[in-house]
Amino acid sequence: MKVIFDQVSFECSKVVTESYSTSFSLATKMLSSSIRSDIYNIYGFVRFADEIVDSFHEYEKEKLFNRFEEDLNLALKDKISLNPILNSFQKTYHKYNIPYHLVGSFMKSMRMDLDKTIYSTQAEFKEYIYGSADVVGLMCLKVFVKGDDKKYDDLKLSAMALGSAFQKVNFLRDLKADYDHLNRSYFPNTNLLELDEASKYRIVEEIKEDFNNGYQGIIKLPNEAKFGVYTAYKYYHKLLCKLQKTPSLEIKNTRIRVPNYQKFGLLAKSYVNYKLNLY
Repeated sequence: MKVIFDQVSFECSKVVTESYSTSFSLATKMLSSSIRSDIYNIYGFVRFADEIVDSFHEYEKEKLFNRFEEDLNLALKDKISLNPILNSFQKTYHKYNIPYHLVGSFMKSMRMDLDKTIYSTQAEFKEYIYGSADVVGLMCLKVFVKGDDKKYDDLKLSAMALGSAFQKVNFLRDLKADYDHLNRSYFPNTNLLELDEASKYRIVEEIKEDFNNGYQGIIKLPNEAKFGVYTAYKYYHKLLCKLQKTPSLEIKNTRIRVPNYQKFGLLAKSYVNYKLNLY
């Protein structure tokens, strides 16, 4: 029975989420069980695409990516895939009528990472951020509002802002790894070899604006999604605060992180705020 294969596919997406991101996995566990599996399915898909371009250096990455994209399109068309990650994603894709242009934009940004290393203009940077982060937020939003087009349109800009904030925090945190291991520089008009406090301040203020815009949408989310998204917001906001307090020289040489004990402290505080409606 295909229902068994679909369940196995979902379990694969859940394992991918829990294996690759403790913070995202923790936040996803705070979502209602009615939508949790669909967020695992989205994360599994985007993580596998990202891993191809970021990690498989000893293989022909472009060839693997092309094959993955072909399998993706077949999965969306046929509503089945023998790749369990793509099989679970196509279920969520069709269940919530996720627009294909969101998926296409994501794959376009991932393809950029195959050979593009410098984003020298704001236009290039915004295009990459939209495809790599904003559309992921929009795919998740489709799940959070359970396909309600009016709610989706009302919260669309906030979801994009929150996706941008999360991605930019990742970029700032991973400056060293992106530059040293992948030879990538995402922030335009920023010399990472000479990152100073003024440049860091400009980046942090830009991320703060994204967080503020994203927060306005969080408080309007359905209850099934609100606590989980708020938990992710609090984690990334805490990470940004740590980066803001860290000297720019140290950011260039060290990967800043939030220890697990602080993550669980944030979770507890977020839960209290959620239950007492103290957003």
